[in-house]
Amino acid sequence: MTPPQRRRRYAKQEPEPQPPQQPAQDGDQPPEGQKKNPERLYVITGPDGVERTELDLVTLIVARADPPRSATPEQAALLRLCTAPLSVAELSAYLSLPFSVVSVLVTELLTAELVTARAPIIRQALADRSLLEAVMHGLQKL
Repeated sequence: MTPPQRRRRYAKQEPEPQPPQQPAQDGDQPPEGQKKNPERLYVITGPDGVERTELDLVTLIVARADPPRSATPEQAALLRLCTAPLSVAELSAYLSLPFSVVSVLVTELLTAELVTARAPIIRQALADRSLLEAVMHGLQKL
């Protein structure tokens, strides 16, 4: 003998059918995490023909001031990132912009004296002997 079946008091609500997902085509927008920069790079860099400062990938950039109101969004983001020294390669990665575009932005900020560029500090292969001796004598006195 089978137990009696219970009847539901309310009608079962079915979820609304969702439209089938179509595979992405070349003209479609990429998924949320992979959005491309919609602006053309020449819009960000401004007019061509401006002389650029010679910058390496390892040149360190440090901000000297807060972003002015006249700064573009990219320049303001660059200035906010450079409160501590960052290399041009790191700036390029953080801003998701090519090195050439970042070098143009940095050149504009250098001419406006909003940032300072300096070569990276190269550590010597061997420490200075007099420095090591001074540290050793200081530790022995403790």
